[in-house]
Amino acid sequence: MFDAKDLECLDPKYFSIIMANEYDVTVMSRNTGHYWYVHCTGVPGDMACIIFHKHKYNHPYHQQGHGNSLRQAIRGIQSHDMWQMNGRKR
Repeated sequence: MFDAKDLECLDPKYFSIIMANEYDVTVMSRNTGHYWYVHCTGVPGDMACIIFHKHKYNHPYHQQGHGNSLRQAIRGIQSHDMWQMNGRKR
């Protein structure tokens, strides 16, 4: 379950926060416009959070990865943004 301290890692300058509660977080990256949904499974360890991603609002989500905390998921999202903006080969 995400608590208030976990949710503090959602920087409103970096993300447009669509929804955030104890089990689910949905944000849009202000850098790429991509949408992210992070679900807390309640399972400890590497599968504590499942990360879903989509490029546009009307696209379906696909699973992008998992992590052991919301903070780790946010770091992964920011890393993906950097790759998307600087290193993605078309």
